[in-house]
Amino acid sequence: MLFEEFLSYLRDEKRASPHTLRAYEVDLRQLKDFLGTKKLEEVTLPEVRLFLASLARHLSRPTLARKVASLRTFFKFLKRKGALKDERLLYLQGPKLAQKLPRILSVDESFALLEAPQGEGFIPLRDRAILELLYGAGLRVSELVALKLHQILMDLKVLRVKGKGGKERLAPFGKAAEKALLAYLPAREALLKRKKKESEFLFLNIRGGPLTTRSVHRLLQKYSLKIGLSGVSPHTLRHSFATHLLEAGADLRAIQEMLGHARLATTQRYTHLDFSKLASIYDEAHPRAKKERTE
Repeated sequence: MLFEEFLSYLRDEKRASPHTLRAYEVDLRQLKDFLGTKKLEEVTLPEVRLFLASLARHLSRPTLARKVASLRTFFKFLKRKGALKDERLLYLQGPKLAQKLPRILSVDESFALLEAPQGEGFIPLRDRAILELLYGAGLRVSELVALKLHQILMDLKVLRVKGKGGKERLAPFGKAAEKALLAYLPAREALLKRKKKESEFLFLNIRGGPLTTRSVHRLLQKYSLKIGLSGVSPHTLRHSFATHLLEAGADLRAIQEMLGHARLATTQRYTHLDFSKLASIYDEAHPRAKKERTE
């Protein structure tokens, strides 16, 4: 059946994450239930529009846009298989979304957050290392919790990270992150020894098991509230990492490589400078601005 074949294609060829696979499966099953006895490959544009209209009454625009993207990917798969009945479906459009810039922390706010975990116990040492890598290496939270010991190249200050689609990249980290890791690793080993456990994962919970993305979100919320910040997520630190590098003069393509983005346009959405900074850079760098100052 083409439905199962499509999910296998996503898993085996596109290396989609389990979360992505579940989302695609839910979206397609919803369409299948809407169609009744009709096969998915026989669907037409008017039917899909009716289906989306039925969802629009109780779904947010971003969720609806994601479902449209899922369906469009499926229709492209059907096209390659020669099984698409209505080719207008290849150009299915989702609702327009407002372009919202993600929040960034200032450099001072970032440093205050990194210094929030205090003490020499297992949890503060672990949390300090987590925050240093989220900000110092620009990791996704999923990449962070999946890190294993063999992926740390401490002598080179580099992580071998597996990103989206199973793509591997090298993510450099600085001296502060190195110091935090070197302080955390003995505490990690001591915990495993007490619990009589073994683990390849870098970041562990207090029971010696691998840390979850939810736990990282919680600890970040705890430390951000401690210093008077709200609405801070792992993505906030990743975005701040990219923006601070850009503001310091780093090349956009180098930032793209460090973030593991396939397209430069994605990196451009992650990074922004405020207008006053752009105007200042223009005044300092543009030859016409310099000429005007000397006249």
